[in-house]
Amino acid sequence: MLKSLSIENYALIDKLDIAFSSGFSTITGETGAGKSILLGALSLILGNRAELSVLKNKEEKCIIEGVFDISKLKLQQYFKENLEDVDYDNETILRRIITPSGKSRAFVNDAPVSLNALREIGLMLIDIHSQHKNLLLSDNKFQLNVVDSLAQNEKILQEYKLEFKSLKNLQNTLNELVEKAKTQKNDADYFQHRFEQLNEAKLVENEQEMLEAELETMNNAEEIKLYITRASQILSGEENSILSGLSIANEGLKRISKVFPKIENFIERLASSLIEIQDISTEIEVLSEDIEFNQDRLNFINERLDLLYSLQQLHRVNTVHELLKIQSELEEKLNEIQNFDFEIADLTKKVNLQTEKVEKLASLLSENRKKISPKIEKSIVSQLISLGMPSAVFKIQLDRESDYTSTGFDTISYLFSANKSSELSDITKVASGGEIARVMISIKSLVSANMALPTIIFDEIDTGVSGDIADKMGNIMAEMSKNMQVLSITHLPQIAAKGKKQYLVYKKDTKDSTISNIKELSEKERVTEIAKMLSGKELSEAAIENAKHLLLMA
Repeated sequence: MLKSLSIENYALIDKLDIAFSSGFSTITGETGAGKSILLGALSLILGNRAELSVLKNKEEKCIIEGVFDISKLKLQQYFKENLEDVDYDNETILRRIITPSGKSRAFVNDAPVSLNALREIGLMLIDIHSQHKNLLLSDNKFQLNVVDSLAQNEKILQEYKLEFKSLKNLQNTLNELVEKAKTQKNDADYFQHRFEQLNEAKLVENEQEMLEAELETMNNAEEIKLYITRASQILSGEENSILSGLSIANEGLKRISKVFPKIENFIERLASSLIEIQDISTEIEVLSEDIEFNQDRLNFINERLDLLYSLQQLHRVNTVHELLKIQSELEEKLNEIQNFDFEIADLTKKVNLQTEKVEKLASLLSENRKKISPKIEKSIVSQLISLGMPSAVFKIQLDRESDYTSTGFDTISYLFSANKSSELSDITKVASGGEIARVMISIKSLVSANMALPTIIFDEIDTGVSGDIADKMGNIMAEMSKNMQVLSITHLPQIAAKGKKQYLVYKKDTKDSTISNIKELSEKERVTEIAKMLSGKELSEAAIENAKHLLLMA
């Protein structure tokens, strides 16, 4: 429950500290006194976004702090798993600070937390039901949440959502694969043609470089032959060749070596040179035999290179290596296309199996919803009868969607009729504002008994009702307060008197500004305040007696 609220430098509030009681309390005050300001400040420690405009004094920071008793909520594990740096305490403090620069900081038990973390824990502590939230009655998500809460579908719904997410992922993958297969199959003939061109060319790594070198040799064969022949004759020709001259010189030196030993070294070197030149001469002669012009070979080389060049131009590359890479990639694509049917069949099987899991859980959700719906209908109709609608009919209509959604396959509608002669129709199309308010408080009353939420605040939910109906709405809130803390902001004296405690929001003018504040009323002050709500500022004895009677009967 909310034990206390402290507000500093927010809107019309300079500084405010107020303690709240358990059970049912009411908050009253004139229009414009600051009741909405109070809720606005409270919403900040529940994780709502803040603007600089909320600062009363633009040069000072704004601080809102709420103290909550969470001893009955069993949140120790939640703190351990989600708020690692925050110490758990049965009396937990939520604090929000907005600086003049516009920066916002959030704290839980004096430890800094993110705004999302503050919002998440805030949702576990308080439900603020303002008048505009009556519009939720037209929201199918809200309608389904009510039924699921009472059907205790939470665990099944969590499991379903995980399986549904897996199904959507599989379906998306399958759709992408089918689309890819369709696109690539349309291109299959093109890929096949390109692949066959390259495959039939029987490409060989480095082939182009070798052919280009051979072509260069053949184009210069005559000149190459000429110079090789000339070199061969110089080295080993019959007349005046280098080899014959070296042989003669070597023999002559050998003859004088015995009488002139110093020549031995030159003889060895000359012999070595003679062997090397003989080898060169022999290899040149062999090379000369290989150099001959062959027109057929020349034609083959030119045709082969023309093919390689045309393939390179076609594929916009410069080497055979790149052509071989393209050939490999085309082969992979063709193999992938051939495997698409197998992959699609395998993935379709997985989708079907996952669909069976989703269908089973969705059916269980739907079955639980249908089972609890008559009980919800009966309870709400009973409440509406007590709220002055003896002929009210309320029905929950569940139909099957054409496809699965994140909440199953059910589509839901709340059907309503206030009179016996009226047909059942969508509640938001036929119910008046006062009727919707009565339906909403009936729903809140029903749901609150099944929720662990410690506090609910009704912000003028009683708009559009009065008299005996207001008295009965007050009774419902008082009954709800047996399970939780209930705060009701109201303009109706019948409801204000039902509270165990009553708080007054008021404005007063100072020398420099107007400020809002709140205080707990004493029994005597309550009589006066409720009398004002009955008769206005001019208090009559009848109004005071009526106020005393309302308080006595509460």
